[in-house]
Amino acid sequence: MAPKLQQFVSPGKGNGVQATASIRRGELVYSAKPLASCVSNKLSKEVCHHCFTRRETLLRCSQCKMARYCNITCQKRAWCDHKRECKCLRSLLPRIPTDSVRLAARLIFALLSPSENSSEELYTLEEHESHLSSMSEQKKQGLSHLASMLQLYLTQEVPVQEMTSALPPSCQEPLNLIAKVTCNCFTISDGELQEIGVGLYPSLSLLNHDCRPNCVMVFEGTNLQLRAVRDINPEEELTISYVETLSLTEDRQRQLEDQYHFTCHCQRCDSQDTDRLMLSGKEETQSLLKEALPKLEDLKAESTLLENCRHLLSTVGGDVPEENLYKLRMTDHAVDASIQLELWEEAVGYGKKTLPAYRQYYPDPHPVHGVQLMRVGKLQHYLEHIKDAFDTFRQAYEIIKVTHGDDHPLTADLLMKMKECHTEMDQHSSSSH
Repeated sequence: MAPKLQQFVSPGKGNGVQATASIRRGELVYSAKPLASCVSNKLSKEVCHHCFTRRETLLRCSQCKMARYCNITCQKRAWCDHKRECKCLRSLLPRIPTDSVRLAARLIFALLSPSENSSEELYTLEEHESHLSSMSEQKKQGLSHLASMLQLYLTQEVPVQEMTSALPPSCQEPLNLIAKVTCNCFTISDGELQEIGVGLYPSLSLLNHDCRPNCVMVFEGTNLQLRAVRDINPEEELTISYVETLSLTEDRQRQLEDQYHFTCHCQRCDSQDTDRLMLSGKEETQSLLKEALPKLEDLKAESTLLENCRHLLSTVGGDVPEENLYKLRMTDHAVDASIQLELWEEAVGYGKKTLPAYRQYYPDPHPVHGVQLMRVGKLQHYLEHIKDAFDTFRQAYEIIKVTHGDDHPLTADLLMKMKECHTEMDQHSSSSH
């Protein structure tokens, strides 16, 4: 692990990671490449399978017809990881295995041909929990189905004897392996925090969860960076949040139970401190908004989605404050839909309404808050509200420099935008004299 970190046993939580020296807010604590990773199926045509960059046009692997690359360079660099996978994908065509099956197979390929830097990682893969003993029968059945899919996927490429001779004992059993993968994989996201893939970063799976964590993870391609969002003292535990923190205690707890098999007893859960604010306003209005949300998410047409949001927010929205969780989610949908429909004025109006709530719900620097400010700033800039845009970008920078650091492409993009605003404000003031 990194120089300032060590593994320790965290009371009531099992293995964890603690600081061995002081860590400052904004410090890059650890960065890691994945032991195995893959682009999500639903984005497989939009993202390069090597560098994980989104592009309009990508080259397609002529053999499996699934893998896509920016150019011939990315394709060549990916070949050593894709070679065995390519044969497996062809053997199942036209079916495509799920993300977790593809990731588990890539993990097996990585373990069968270990690279020089994998030694410190493998040590923790053995210790990863599969949580099979605490799973419901229904969940186990779902995983068994994935395990048989994995076996079928690998039949031609990885004979059983190769599996048993080369893999650590706890990874030879497909069910056990799939369980470990689904419990310990990380979602890889792009600069806008949209999911683009999944990856395994064994050392970082040791990090325990807290609903108000002292670290956040951001990605640059598939490279995972862990940064401190508060000052951390020697011997203090490092934590991340496994789930979206902008949600009610019971929802966070249910997700943590279902997906990670533990009950969270962090200070935020025990005090339920933000629930009252998230549920403020008239109860019957809240249930109206709450019931409308899943239906909205199913709507494919942006115009219908926006009309529904407009209608609900203007008719009943006044009965609940902007901080109400369901109203906030609906306002966020309205921002997305307005942007898709290029209704910039409307998008900026809804976007600005979300900012006070985001500020309240993210007391520590958080990528979600920084990216939201950047979106609003870009809309203001596009509409030539230059001074407002500069102010919004400045607020975003205060967050992004901590969560992403000065070397991240997102930070460079933001600084560039601030510079543009500065130049435009100077031109404006000199022309108005």
